[in-house]
Amino acid sequence: MATNKRNGALFDTHTHINAEQFDEDREAVIERAREAGVEEMVVVGFDRGTIERALEIVDRHDGIYAAVGWHPVDAVDMTEEDLRWIEEVAGHPKVVALGEMGLDYHWDKSPADVQKDVFRRQIDLAKRLGLPIIIHNREATEDILRILEEERASEVGGIMHCFSADWEAAERCLAMNFYISIGGPVTFKNAPLPKEVAKKVPLDKLLIETDCPYLSPHPFRGKRNEPARVKLVAEQIAELRGMTFEELAEATTQNARRLFGIRS
Repeated sequence: MATNKRNGALFDTHTHINAEQFDEDREAVIERAREAGVEEMVVVGFDRGTIERALEIVDRHDGIYAAVGWHPVDAVDMTEEDLRWIEEVAGHPKVVALGEMGLDYHWDKSPADVQKDVFRRQIDLAKRLGLPIIIHNREATEDILRILEEERASEVGGIMHCFSADWEAAERCLAMNFYISIGGPVTFKNAPLPKEVAKKVPLDKLLIETDCPYLSPHPFRGKRNEPARVKLVAEQIAELRGMTFEELAEATTQNARRLFGIRS
């Protein structure tokens, strides 16, 4: 993926192109992203298999970076060996963040206390490694904010991935050195909260993402998402904020590169 920046170049800060949903056409998906102006992206691994595939992808493509971590839904499965392995692979030169990590109270596979312990341990690892963290939050906003505050996560900061909480929660995240990342739901007609947050977040703390293959934006809602569609997210946010698409693209791309420490 090209790294010489075009006007309107986009950075998708959260993709799962390492997911099995892309096994049949992954290279074509990456090419479509390039054609849509998505010159950089982060592919997120959240267990052994997805981390290994993420690293394989970043080794083959310029402009694609990795995040490595352990998903809260699977927290009950994480071993000491897994955590040591994450620390090891985090030394890869194209690993730019730890995560996704956090809490998920929607599914009941992993008990809340186990999720919290795994979350805290990954924050501690990120602080030791000096890497930003990517936060997964599903129906757990208050507990996540409290843990981030208690663990002094502001020391590394990071991303509130696919932010879906209210503006009050966003302000607490911003105060802890976190960026707010907006995805496909901002394009949904029945989604007032992400629209409000997208308008209010300081421009230098705003990021965009797809979370593909999930959360495809309108008019593709319900279909497999892919990085090229982050352009629809950017267009919607630019309209909400009363700015040009190119201005929004430039700001969010520079924000992502600054957070991830990308200077090439």
